[in-house]
Amino acid sequence: MHALVRPADGPAPQRRLGLLGGLTAAALAVSTLVAPPAPARDATVDVIVRYDSPAAAQRAVARVGGTVGARLGLIDGLVAAVPATAVARLATLPGVLAATPDGTVRFSSDDAWSAAGDATSMTNVTEELGARRAWRQGITGRGVGVALIDTGVVPVQGLTGAGKVVNGPDLSFESQSDDRRYLDTFGHGTHLAGIIAGNDGTGVPGDGDFAGVAPGAKLINIKVGSYDGAADVSQVIAAIDWVVAHRNDDDLNIRILNLSFGTDSGQDYRLDPLAFAVDAAWRHGIVVATAAGNGGASADLTMPALNPRVLAVGATDTLGTTARGDDRLAAFSAAGTGDRLADVLAAGKSIVSLRDPGSFLDERYPGGVVAGRFFRGSGTSQATAVLSGAAALLLQQRPYLTPDQVKRILITSGDSIQPTENGTRYRQIDVRDALLTLTPLLYNQHFSAPNRATGLGTLEGARGSYHVQDGPTGVALTGEQDIFGQSWNPQVWTAAADDGSAWTGGQWNGSNWAGTGWTGSSWAGTSWGGTSWGGTSWGGTSWGGTSWGGTSWGGRSWGGTSWGGTSWGGTSWGGTSWGGTSWGGRSWGSASWG
Repeated sequence: MHALVRPADGPAPQRRLGLLGGLTAAALAVSTLVAPPAPARDATVDVIVRYDSPAAAQRAVARVGGTVGARLGLIDGLVAAVPATAVARLATLPGVLAATPDGTVRFSSDDAWSAAGDATSMTNVTEELGARRAWRQGITGRGVGVALIDTGVVPVQGLTGAGKVVNGPDLSFESQSDDRRYLDTFGHGTHLAGIIAGNDGTGVPGDGDFAGVAPGAKLINIKVGSYDGAADVSQVIAAIDWVVAHRNDDDLNIRILNLSFGTDSGQDYRLDPLAFAVDAAWRHGIVVATAAGNGGASADLTMPALNPRVLAVGATDTLGTTARGDDRLAAFSAAGTGDRLADVLAAGKSIVSLRDPGSFLDERYPGGVVAGRFFRGSGTSQATAVLSGAAALLLQQRPYLTPDQVKRILITSGDSIQPTENGTRYRQIDVRDALLTLTPLLYNQHFSAPNRATGLGTLEGARGSYHVQDGPTGVALTGEQDIFGQSWNPQVWTAAADDGSAWTGGQWNGSNWAGTGWTGSSWAGTSWGGTSWGGTSWGGTSWGGTSWGGTSWGGRSWGGTSWGGTSWGGTSWGGTSWGGTSWGGRSWGSASWG
């Protein structure tokens, strides 16, 4: 329903808000999209039809001589059988957003793939990092909570252990949907969850088990991105404030915040509200890991990674080997410029983590599927997740560490990698050495008054060049208002964020974001609604077993759907989407997920 758009004087609109470390590359993909044989002119083919009106879509199918099959409510779509020669015409008819042939995915290398033989499997990533040695010493991240502000998480194998994932509020545009609430319809959050704390078992992982860097850690899922990755910066700020307010609730013990979201904000970090939100979280005892961005070595870091207080994480490329000596800065990874460079690097190229069956990315980029249950992705998002897991191990070992001390240890204990073209050397985190590094007892980051984040800039400036847009009306969210049309007062908000009281009950910035339902009116209009939303309250529920929310997750689900689109072969998502600013990847959108 909501797309990401650039102002009229900018480049062509992008459909999604990118995830900075996103699943950008499938450089070593082991699966391919197999096209069906070319049909005869009068042959019938199956297509996935996405619509803005189900009745109009059904009429359109009938108009081209087709028949309607199953409804795919999760993506506002349906399956139809239509004449092969009518597919292009169907896509142009009223009520139809897209008509995509339902291709077949064939896993060409599943039988040959093994985690041990893949340099960027989590088996090898955790071994090279020194995490597996820590596990054998009983250090798994147990008791440490990692907040994941992202696109949601689904209960696939590796994330279904009792208490492994606890749902915070769903602050996304999908929060009103009973079958999408909390769940990752995009595919990014689940991939990162696996990297941070996935665990096939319940204790120390065995040799054949999938495991993230900190398999004993708890994940707190705060969903802000919808099926196309769309999220406004006000949603992300609200999520950060929620983490601060609830960091000690119900034994959550949130010590780490993983944020693979970033924007191309033109504001100084000292003014930017998003930079202030992460600053406040850090000062409340939470290690904030942010994705550097995917604009390449010469690119500035994205916001909020530009805030020098938090950890800005770039990505390394292993060059397909299991030795650390040849690792270097990944070509897609931002490294920063001027006075603000990436603090540390972590593995981020072609990382094999948990697959989200039937999600947008899974269906659009079948070349990323590995051995059926895994997915390969690249970006500073993945690197950020690796660092979050490493921080969880360190905080289990020494729970008294401050965020400043964690940052200092991870930086100083890292290995120096191959220099970049301009001669700059960066450090790649090393858990073995971090756990052996003495605590810097008197270390505190100090920022004089002129260099402290104030948050007194504009919300519009924090969005940068990308905006969410209401689908039915085309109205973009701009100016000094949040997604409910509530006015943004930086003086009032910064005072509340500073003392951790920005959330009161289910309210943030004067609107009910959790605990009550909205009225069903449109998001659109120039005021963006003004109604409350949020579905049911977060309730501290956790996953257990293999079923969640009364619906069992199996097969390729989301109702057997295909999200359509093209295969993601090669090393990027394709085109310029995912630019260097949002959820990630080299192409997930541009106000991005890292």
